[in-house]
Amino acid sequence: MSAPRVMLADAMAALHELGGAAATALRIVAIVVAAWVVIKVAQRAIRTLRMRIASRFDDRESVQRAETLGRVFRYLVAVVVSLIAGMLVLSELGVSVAPILGAAGVAGLAVGFGAQSLVKDYFTGFFLLVEDQIRQGDVVSLGEHAGLVEVVTLRYVQLRDYDGNVHYVPNSTITSVVNMGRGHAQAVVDIGVAYSVDIDAAMACMHAVASEMRLDPAFATRILADLEMAGVERWADSAVLIRARFKVAPLEQWNVRREYLRRLKKAFDAAGIEIPFPQMVLHPASRRPAAPSQPARAGT
Repeated sequence: MSAPRVMLADAMAALHELGGAAATALRIVAIVVAAWVVIKVAQRAIRTLRMRIASRFDDRESVQRAETLGRVFRYLVAVVVSLIAGMLVLSELGVSVAPILGAAGVAGLAVGFGAQSLVKDYFTGFFLLVEDQIRQGDVVSLGEHAGLVEVVTLRYVQLRDYDGNVHYVPNSTITSVVNMGRGHAQAVVDIGVAYSVDIDAAMACMHAVASEMRLDPAFATRILADLEMAGVERWADSAVLIRARFKVAPLEQWNVRREYLRRLKKAFDAAGIEIPFPQMVLHPASRRPAAPSQPARAGT
């Protein structure tokens, strides 16, 4: 009788263990499914919020910046939820999570010291996007590099200069941003005239050319205000420099400046206003009288 009882007890124990394993498996499945649902719901909510925010923007660059930030937040949600779900699954399997967290902390510290610049790249890139310091299509100066912004990521900014060279600037090396295409720009011109020229007449000619340019349909939308005359900037070696500027649309300062200088050259030639070139006056040194020749010595 004892043998059947033993067999029955073993069967009950095996059934109990099987039931415990099944319950653990069900809990693990529930954790995985719940994590998947949370990730999908959170990512959909972020995507919906991004679309609503982007619908309020009129320019393509702001929409693209919102899309970039949306991708970043969706990725962060997926990583955080996946880590939490992984720790819960390990705890269900009977694995102690504390040693793993401690090892992960040590490994994270080591990786942090070894990849400081990479981490700084991502943090700096995140704030560049959030604060809207740089957009694709802007012309910026980032320290030693300057050019047209083609790509902005969390790790680097891609610039193309006037010669066509492509510069990849890591975000961690960006300490200051000079954006030349935000809001409006100023086309500054320094005009040199000869010292013999009537300064008031030269300024009047500059104003006339500027007014003519504003009436031109090709430049009517590029020039936002009348020419602002600063006046005589300085007395140079061979010219009097007159400084003025136009308030222009973003990234139009170079086009307006070149066209204005072209037209002003023709106007100065027609008005007889001299545009000087560097000159040098040479004063010949006075010749000294030649020293008298000494008489030859006797016996030589």
